[in-house]
Amino acid sequence: MQTPVSTSPGLTTLRSSLASLAGIPPLDALVQLVQGGHTRLPLPGHGATLARWQALAAVGAHDLPLAKVFEGHTDAVAILYEANAQVLADMPEATWGTWCAEPPDARLELLPAQNGHILRGRKAWCSGAHGVTHAVVSCWDADGAPMLAAVDLRQHGVRVTGDGWNAVGMRATASVDVWFDDVVATPLAGPGFYVERAGFWQGGAGVAACWFGAATRLADALRERLAGRSDPHRLAQLGEVSVALQGCAALIREAATVIDHAPGANAMRTAMTVRLSVEAAANTVLHAVGRALGAGPLCKDATLAQLYADLPVFMRQSHAERDLEAVGKLVAALENAPWTL
Repeated sequence: MQTPVSTSPGLTTLRSSLASLAGIPPLDALVQLVQGGHTRLPLPGHGATLARWQALAAVGAHDLPLAKVFEGHTDAVAILYEANAQVLADMPEATWGTWCAEPPDARLELLPAQNGHILRGRKAWCSGAHGVTHAVVSCWDADGAPMLAAVDLRQHGVRVTGDGWNAVGMRATASVDVWFDDVVATPLAGPGFYVERAGFWQGGAGVAACWFGAATRLADALRERLAGRSDPHRLAQLGEVSVALQGCAALIREAATVIDHAPGANAMRTAMTVRLSVEAAANTVLHAVGRALGAGPLCKDATLAQLYADLPVFMRQSHAERDLEAVGKLVAALENAPWTL
């Protein structure tokens, strides 16, 4: 696979650009970030995974709905490169969604047609559906095998609904149902490619970087309000937040190094440990910052109020105890404990 050179202007410039996008709807902001080259992140597992996650965290700290569609776009590009579909990945001005949730009542079919393949059926949980131009979608071929396909959403036969999202949190992502009525699509690699490729779990850890960024934004809000103040209870809560986030940051850095040193290895345990650790730390932050700041900022600071609505919803991509069980099974099968210094 040919690896693209990252031409992203860099983390400092990204943060500056994000500041200039304040108040702009997430999908409009995504277009501007694509045009500015800020979505050209290093591919995971190619030596700069931490830089990729730092960018995702920066967007998460700015705005979680934007982080959701930004992560979806960058994940789709990484998938396309892994599937040797660089021509699709490098299309200028395209904005991508990654729609790979598989609820049992919404199975998308990939069927052979006269001049290629078509998609038929309903796809659920389609973040950014009202604005992105293309999507990588999970689907099922005529033999019932799981597949991935790339699709141009500007075709006749694509119907974006208003169904499937009633939450206040993450509302701006518009993660709604989309119907495909015999829409031309391009299959990516072969059956099972999506979950069997190395990038599946590498990308899963990238989602946690968005959660981590949002948690740091809350921590920063508490730290800024305590500057120069002697308030033992709030300072203790800031200490609790700092310990949780510093431990997470160390684990994220370690995971990036592990992935870069063995890019083809199955990173399931590494990714799930990162995701669960970030979720736990973010929940600690939500609890401690809320207790420290009280109702005032949560009611009168629009940014904090939105974060408190968005972050718990976004983190429900985690499967909670099911993921903990999966990690437990993997750890139980190891020769050595993963926590040995």
